[in-house]
Amino acid sequence: MSIADWPRDERPREKLLARGPAVLSDAELLALFIQTGTRGSSAVDLARSALERTEGLRGLLDLDPARLATIAGIGPARSALIKAAIELATRYLEERVRRSDALTSPAHTSRFLCARLRSRPHEIFACLFLDNRHRVISFEEMFRGTIDGASVHPREVAKRALELNAAALIAAHNHPSGVAEPSRSDRAITSRLRDALALVDVRLLDHFVIGDGEVVSFAERGWL
Repeated sequence: MSIADWPRDERPREKLLARGPAVLSDAELLALFIQTGTRGSSAVDLARSALERTEGLRGLLDLDPARLATIAGIGPARSALIKAAIELATRYLEERVRRSDALTSPAHTSRFLCARLRSRPHEIFACLFLDNRHRVISFEEMFRGTIDGASVHPREVAKRALELNAAALIAAHNHPSGVAEPSRSDRAITSRLRDALALVDVRLLDHFVIGDGEVVSFAERGWL
């Protein structure tokens, strides 16, 4: 039976319009992108199969576009559509951070940084450069490393802060291992960065370490 033959209030699109997206399952949401089924399988069936194959939504959405396109029912066009939706959501989070005071909106800041850094296969060290009202001037990926760590140069961060006329910044980096607990070297580089920025009158407000579903804030730990 195709989705068109389902009772109207059970069809994913109609459910979303009537009751909102939160009521849909992962498979139903994905089915909205798949749109059409095949003989003997509805779009929801194809979505369930795709989620089983990739061990859930996270595994599916973390695939690069080419691999995502190989999943039955998706293909290149729908892969591009799904990746575009993810990027739109990330830019939406970034806009919320830009419109707020990053210091008083740690939840928005944390969600945005997670969206940008969590699924990266290598360690990325990034900075949110802020003005004197703690509004975002720019988000920039400063250094990229191997899976074992990034080589961070505090002088380069301070130089970029001066170029942007930033008054403060929030640093962040991901742990591809998924474990967010800061290492001894993470604490050492944070101290060096704080001291380098202080020399040019720029405050380091926080350093977030992004793991798999977990974020550690240096400020919350009392380490800044």
